[in-house]
Amino acid sequence: MRPPAAGRAPPPGTRLAAPPTRRQSRGPGPGKDRRTASGRAKGVRGALPPNATPPGDRRSRAKSPVRRLTTAPAGGSIRPSHEFRHPNRRGPLRDLTRHAPLQPLRRQVHQTDEQTLAEQLELVRIPAPPFAEGVRGEHVLRRFAALGLCDPRTDEVGNVLGSWMPEGADGPPVVVAAHLDTVFPAGTIVEPRTAGKRIHAPGITDNCRGLAGMLAVARVLAASDVRAPRPVLFAATVGEEGIGDLRGVKHLFREGSPLRGAAAFIALDGSGLRRIVHRAIGSRRLRIEIEGPGGHSWSDRGAPNPVAALGTAIAGIGGLSLPHPDRSALTVARIGGGSSVNSIPEEAWMELDLRSEVPGVLGRMEDEVRAVLARAVEVQNAARRGGTPPLRTRIQVIGDRPSGETSALHPLVRAAGAITGSLGAQAELVGSSTDANVPMALGIPSIAIGAGGDSGGIHTLDEWYANDAGALGVERALLVVLAAAGV
Repeated sequence: MRPPAAGRAPPPGTRLAAPPTRRQSRGPGPGKDRRTASGRAKGVRGALPPNATPPGDRRSRAKSPVRRLTTAPAGGSIRPSHEFRHPNRRGPLRDLTRHAPLQPLRRQVHQTDEQTLAEQLELVRIPAPPFAEGVRGEHVLRRFAALGLCDPRTDEVGNVLGSWMPEGADGPPVVVAAHLDTVFPAGTIVEPRTAGKRIHAPGITDNCRGLAGMLAVARVLAASDVRAPRPVLFAATVGEEGIGDLRGVKHLFREGSPLRGAAAFIALDGSGLRRIVHRAIGSRRLRIEIEGPGGHSWSDRGAPNPVAALGTAIAGIGGLSLPHPDRSALTVARIGGGSSVNSIPEEAWMELDLRSEVPGVLGRMEDEVRAVLARAVEVQNAARRGGTPPLRTRIQVIGDRPSGETSALHPLVRAAGAITGSLGAQAELVGSSTDANVPMALGIPSIAIGAGGDSGGIHTLDEWYANDAGALGVERALLVVLAAAGV
């Protein structure tokens, strides 16, 4: 389901530009399809002295104009963020870099930056392969309890939950999520090693940085006396990566769940300071298996060949015209079959990855793939020797991530962009596949952002993280969460 939008979103890559009073960040933030996620805010020092004024505070603006998001999406100009309406319509959603009472919290983020990095290193040492995130989840559960979050618990599928309940808060919560799992199988060596400013370890960025950022935000809020109209639910989720198919966040927002009425959803995923994921790239993953009688390549010649049928299908799939080709993709990702060079294969299989950020397109793409496959099998069966059994086909959906979009004009997106610009980075609106896909598809205001720092080699054994301006990423996350909560 496509979320309601106040107007047409800008095309992919549209930037919300801040005035060039600082050198701009190069960090792309969350996004699994890019190998490098640089998050530096050039010209902004990482830690604040105890009595310093954080970037963007009212007093630091005395001699400069109020910053605005100066690139307007189609449909009209952008107003200052402090005029935006809050997603739950209970008050204005502001650029909180101008909110003086939050200065001590922002200072605390910078003062505890080394603690946040140490937390990240502790997390990466705990393996969390697909479907085996439990040990890391237990660690996060203990941290939630130690921080003083309300009702820390683990749900039926392994998500770890804890709430910040400021005095006077009520109603649906803002959900802040970071996923526990990695793409790396059990047995992967995860001990971090340092080379200069870089820390190398599988999963050090994706998503130990997101988890450490979430714990840092929870630590600051739990120790504060800040009031907010909405509570915040922190969720360390399972199954975000690959074959996990978003199983953790799907459980949180399952049919009948009270979280379907959540005020907003913010995923902390990876590193970076500038990217704001507001478009959910949906995906459908298919495993196609073709079986036949097989036999000897000479004495059973004329029997239908599953590999030949699969090859014909692949050629047909390669010739398909995709709907919205600039926003969709179809990949034949894996293929296999047969047992020996002198045998007619008894089976052949392939796995396909269908992607689109346009809601409703994945179903059409799947229908076209099924039609091509049916024709290929029909051709092979028609040519088989009389008396031999026909080929049989089985199609299994092995992954299904919904598409969706939170309008670039939505208060949550615009406030996140304003906060990003106020911290010295240039906000960039992008699409990606994250935990935010599920609530976004349900129409819940949702974004995903990085938790600061620089990174590269994502999803490889040489994945690395550098804590350049890491505290600024956590500060941004804190301010976006508080803005969504109505502060």
